[in-house]
Amino acid sequence: MPTLLTDVPQVPIPPVPVRKRRTREQCLSLEASGLFEREKLELVDGELISKMGKNRPPVKAFTWMHRWLVETPAWQFVNAAAPIDVSPADNVWSEPEPDLIVPKRDFATFDANPQPEDLDLVVEIGDSTPKFDLTVKAALYARAAISEYWVLDVESRRLIVHRSPVSGNYSSVAVYAENEFVAPLAAPQAQFSGRRCIHSLTMQREQEI
Repeated sequence: MPTLLTDVPQVPIPPVPVRKRRTREQCLSLEASGLFEREKLELVDGELISKMGKNRPPVKAFTWMHRWLVETPAWQFVNAAAPIDVSPADNVWSEPEPDLIVPKRDFATFDANPQPEDLDLVVEIGDSTPKFDLTVKAALYARAAISEYWVLDVESRRLIVHRSPVSGNYSSVAVYAENEFVAPLAAPQAQFSGRRCIHSLTMQREQEI
């Protein structure tokens, strides 16, 4: 049985810090100037976060998760590292790019970023960044009322499922061990287990030692 997290991290809307933050408008100007490659960065709470390097999701775990989502009959569309909108208050400072999203329709049909209500599922795959995914990202997605948010914590060999956003926090957070199964709300007939994703990465690391 999954473990319910009763002590869910409560992360309020962050106050304006002393540090200089960038807005989405400023980032668009930087992108237009060619100072950075926008597709390799995401804007979260005014900070540009690298999607590459050490914080890059483990390739094999990402591949297995992506394949499972694509093969789920309930869904026709799965996108990787696509920008989304969050709550109106956070949109000024944030334009996150989750590792995987499941939109309700073809991403190509959107004239702008998908809105929270356009998404069936948002997934982050954490290796060196699970705390960030479980606190800052979780609060950002909860404030946007994204109905379901998963964090595949590869290092701790678990899947953390966030549901039922209420007043800017997820009221239901459950931890699934790698041998346990969970079905997404929007695809109740599909059963996911983290064993395949996590085991494939463990095998890779053992071969590299």
